Amino acid sequence: MATFGTLSDRLTETFRNLRKKGQLTPADIDGTVREIRRALLDADVALPVVKEFTAKVRERALGDEVNKALNPAQQVVQIVNEELVAILGGEQRRLQFAKNPPTVIMLAGLQGSGKTTFAGKLAKMLEKDGHTPLLVAADLQRPNAVNQLQVVARQAGAAIYAPQPGNGVGDPVQVARDGVEVGRRQQHDVVIIDTAGRLGVDAELMKQASDIRKATDPDEVLFVIDAMIGQDAVNTAKAFQEGVDFTGVVLSKLDGDARGGAALSVASVTGRPIIFASTGEGLDDLEPFYPDRMASRILDLGDILTLIEQAQQAFDEEEAMKMAEKLATETFTLEDFLDQMQQLRKMGSMKKMLGMLPGMGSMKQQLEDFDEREIDRTEAIIRSMTPGERRNPKVLNGSRRLRIARGSGMTVTEVNALVNRFEQAAKMMKTVARGGTPNIPGMGPIPGSRPGASAKRGKQPKAQGSRSGNPAKRAAENAGIAAAPATPTGSGFGLGGGAKGAPSEADLAELQKLLGKG
Repeated sequence: MATFGTLSDRLTETFRNLRKKGQLTPADIDGTVREIRRALLDADVALPVVKEFTAKVRERALGDEVNKALNPAQQVVQIVNEELVAILGGEQRRLQFAKNPPTVIMLAGLQGSGKTTFAGKLAKMLEKDGHTPLLVAADLQRPNAVNQLQVVARQAGAAIYAPQPGNGVGDPVQVARDGVEVGRRQQHDVVIIDTAGRLGVDAELMKQASDIRKATDPDEVLFVIDAMIGQDAVNTAKAFQEGVDFTGVVLSKLDGDARGGAALSVASVTGRPIIFASTGEGLDDLEPFYPDRMASRILDLGDILTLIEQAQQAFDEEEAMKMAEKLATETFTLEDFLDQMQQLRKMGSMKKMLGMLPGMGSMKQQLEDFDEREIDRTEAIIRSMTPGERRNPKVLNGSRRLRIARGSGMTVTEVNALVNRFEQAAKMMKTVARGGTPNIPGMGPIPGSRPGASAKRGKQPKAQGSRSGNPAKRAAENAGIAAAPATPTGSGFGLGGGAKGAPSEADLAELQKLLGKG
């Protein structure tokens, strides 16, 4: 989560210093709590929330549960994690659907908070779950708001009710009331009402939103708040709670680079749960909000559950079994690799997926340097091959590789590098699929495996070196062998440079997906 990046870095550094101590004294705990307080305040978390949070952490950290713990530092991290979950709302809260359809969902918030885009995201998410949402264009003040919702509805594949052109023309309360009736008549089980926003909280905005609520009697009123607006988030949330009384919160723009800590305060200050988190500009970039998972991401403990859920949605179990069988029988081809890449892309951004792994906060620069366009380049090379060449890369002679390079807009060197890396990766995956231990180029056997499990019993590797009878020539050749890399540089799957000869974290993550273990 880019928005909470600074807070995550500060807290991670605090706990890293704490883990260096074998036994914690009251002074150590006070120092840790002080650093946590500074980190939260720097991240724009509301002062009352910071005071309550640090008081609870200090009280529990000085208690018996830490004194009796085998690892006091880890126990303090656990306490902070639990208290962070508490201020984020405790447990996940799902949408409440009406017993008698349609379920009416009203959206409220300031202008520019992302209400209209969220309406499309929510409609698309609900359609995936088997619902039939209807979008109602009740924002008739903002220029082109109706047109924007029509475009979003078309992209999401959702129905829309927009009887007025907007741009200051029409009665939003009447449109909202009629929209609910149209949804009931056309048997839509969910009606999503997009209301007007303002640049700031004012009486006219609140009265209009309140009138729409009275006219439609919504089952859910979702307050969409920009996670990047700082301390104003708390004041705005309080104003909307008094004027409209929303039932849930939506955090938008969590992919931004602002400090975003004020968004953490909303659930605690208003007592209303955060239901959704918007993590990007695409209509698929919407996640149900899980307080425990968000706390884990902030503390750099990873979010494996969300990663697994995304993999389950993108990967077909039957196809994964077929792929594992191909790996074991040495029939895995570039065509299969292309299919796996396309399934992997359905999961979304590789950077986001890697960011959900535990400890990736310490590799922030590597994540930033990862170029997702390398996947496009790799796909372009494979698509420039004939089906026969994809199934059997050994037929790729010089003229064929030149043709592929020209067809993909790449160089022959890049084509050669991809083929070489694919062959190495296929061998490694075949060994894993058979239950063996692969020798990863540049790393040797995987740590924790049985030594020599994949090597032939009793055989020692031959010493490499020059056999020249000329001492000077022999010394020069041996020096050349020592200086030369053991394997081609680059990642095992053509996904960027990476460390020399060693697979990057992206390669290992993709390897798991190729084996069907996501």
